[in-house]
Amino acid sequence: MPWFKVDDTAHAHPKLLKAGNAALGLWMRVGAYCAQHLTEGAVPGVVAQLYGTAPQARKLVTAGLWHEHGHTCPRCPQPAPGDYQMHDFLTYNPTREKTEQKRAAAAERQQRARERSAEQRNQERNPPVSSANRPRIDDESSSETREPSANQIEFPDDIAGQKESSHRDGTGPSRSPRPDPTRPLVLPSEVQQQQHARERSGLVPELHPLADALAAAGCGVRWSLGLGEQRDVHQLVKTHGAEALAEVVTRRTAPGEDPKPARYWLKVWADPRTWQTAPSADVIPLDRGARPSTTDQRVAAGMDLAARLRAQEAAQ
Repeated sequence: MPWFKVDDTAHAHPKLLKAGNAALGLWMRVGAYCAQHLTEGAVPGVVAQLYGTAPQARKLVTAGLWHEHGHTCPRCPQPAPGDYQMHDFLTYNPTREKTEQKRAAAAERQQRARERSAEQRNQERNPPVSSANRPRIDDESSSETREPSANQIEFPDDIAGQKESSHRDGTGPSRSPRPDPTRPLVLPSEVQQQQHARERSGLVPELHPLADALAAAGCGVRWSLGLGEQRDVHQLVKTHGAEALAEVVTRRTAPGEDPKPARYWLKVWADPRTWQTAPSADVIPLDRGARPSTTDQRVAAGMDLAARLRAQEAAQ
């Protein structure tokens, strides 16, 4: 947006004092009009009549602030008959060409900014399949990392705690759709193995035992840590052991609860109160002759899954 510029000493300029306040109001309004429409100081006669009176226009001409057709000022262009020209307008205000160039440059900058923003949004919506080769692990910026892993895979019945009939199970036929025979069958255990391997690949090798221990306990964790945060977790593993950290997650995760991000557990593991309230060795174990609990079933199935993953890695 161009500006109609007025010198800070204009209040005491002889020409402005000679024109008077009423004529200066017309001069100011018409100057803003010229700046907005890029007329370079040319004042159409209809605009002068719209914003002021004929005596005011004559005062501006007499004071030398405006020129009529046929003037002799060598610095100002000649207006058409019936129009006016503001004296020395281009001395204090930019030309039409310069203003249009400035506008074009600003429009080009805005276009580049929009393209960069659109490209960034596209990268966030379509992240790379694997981040194992990146020098730094990104934060949770994709739908895959933000969505809890419990919603991404289908757990087998013995891990999900539904091996036995629940109170809501009816005796009538199932209303769930039949599987499509044309689609390849993917077992839930294979899906879970793929999910665990994908999350495990984003961690430094020192944290693989912790990831295996959590998988063995049947507890999901949304791994999305920077290298510095992974070093902090590794230090906690060295201090307390991977099994102890996994036991904290197991103790504080309710059955069916969505997995929490690893940053949440990092704060819990780093809190000294976590280890002050940990169960001691004097706790009396449960009666092993009783019916096994859902947690025991989940831990057993998770340990079996971890053993199969280690066997697959050794085979590769």
